[in-house]
Amino acid sequence: MNKILVIEDEFLIRENLLERLGAEGFDTVGAENGLDGVKLALTDRPDLIICDVMMPQLDGYEVLKTLRQNPITAAIPFIFLTAKAEKSSLRHGMELGADDYLTKPFTKTELLGAIATRLEKQAVVAQHFEEELVSYVQSITDALPEELLNPIYRIFSLTQKLVDENETISPHEILATAENINGSTMYLHRLMENFIIYSKLKALNLNSQEVQVLSSCRTSSPNTIIVEVATQKATQYGREADLILNIARAGVKIAEQDLRKIAEEIIDNAFKFSEIGTPVEIKATIDNDIFQITIASTGCAMTLEQIASIGACRQFEREFYEQQGLGLGLVIAKKLTELHDGQLIIKSAKTEPTTTVCVELKCV
Repeated sequence: MNKILVIEDEFLIRENLLERLGAEGFDTVGAENGLDGVKLALTDRPDLIICDVMMPQLDGYEVLKTLRQNPITAAIPFIFLTAKAEKSSLRHGMELGADDYLTKPFTKTELLGAIATRLEKQAVVAQHFEEELVSYVQSITDALPEELLNPIYRIFSLTQKLVDENETISPHEILATAENINGSTMYLHRLMENFIIYSKLKALNLNSQEVQVLSSCRTSSPNTIIVEVATQKATQYGREADLILNIARAGVKIAEQDLRKIAEEIIDNAFKFSEIGTPVEIKATIDNDIFQITIASTGCAMTLEQIASIGACRQFEREFYEQQGLGLGLVIAKKLTELHDGQLIIKSAKTEPTTTVCVELKCV
C-alpha cells in the first residue's frame, strides 16, 4: 500500500483529499502547514507528496527545496497543488524539482491520473536501480576476493621468507623483500581506497547537499597538482625520461582532492599500460574557458565498444595485460569529472596502439 502525504493549510481541502485517497486504498497522512509537512516527510517517508503552493510560514516552494536537499526525501515524487497556473510559477516549481502540477479545482480523474503516473515512474526507476545494484554487488563479489587475496598472499610469502631465512638472508635481500612488501601493501591500500570511493559515488544522490557543496569547489593551481602527480608516477615506474609535460595555468571548478584523484588514476594507467622508452605526454590547455587535460601514451589500445562500455570491475584484454586491479580507477575518474560538470573523453584505436584521455573542466 502506497503512503501519500498531503500538505495543505486549508482544512476542508486537506480532509477531502485524505478521504478521496483513503477510499482508493492509499495509506494517507496530512499536514496543515509546510513545517509539519517537512517533519512528517522525514519521519514517515511517504511514497508521494501532494503539497499546496501558497501556505503561511513555509510555502510549497520552500518545502520542496528543503526536501530535495535531504538524501532521505530527495527522490520522493512531488506534486504541487495551486490555484495559479502562470507559466513563471510552473517553471519555478519545475526548476526546484517538482514532478507535476494540479491546478485547483481538479477532478478525481486528474488527481488519480497524476498520482498513478508518478508512482509508476518511480517504480521503474527503483527497478532499474535495484538491477544495477545487484549487478554491481555481483561484480564486486566475483572480483574482490581474488584481488584482495593476491597481495595478501604475496605479503604473507615475503614475510615468511624473512622468518625462515632470518639467519642467512643478506642485508641486500632484506631491503629487496621489504620493498616488495611495501609495494604489495600500497597496492592493497589503493585497491580498498578505490573500492570505498566508488561505493560512495554509486550511493551519492545528485540532488544532495553534498553535491551542492562540491559544485562550489575551486582549485586555483591545477598545474601544480598535475605536475606533482605526473612526476611521482614517472618516478614510481622508473620512467622519468619518458615524461613530457606542457601545463597551462588557470583556476578550475573542481575540488583539489578530486582533481588529484583523477590525475593519479589516468596518469598511473598511462605508465602502467605503456612500454618503457615510449613517451607519456601530458598537456593542459585553455580553450573557451575550458581547461583541457590530455594524457597520451602508446600501449594498450581500446576499441570503440570497450570505451562505450566502461564499467567497474571490468579489465579489458587482461589475458594480454596481467596488471592487477578491479578496473575502478578509470570509472572513478570519469564519475568525479562528471560530478564537477566536466567530461572525460577517451580516444584509442587498435590500428595504432595509442590511447589519449582528455579531461575537460570549467575554468573559474
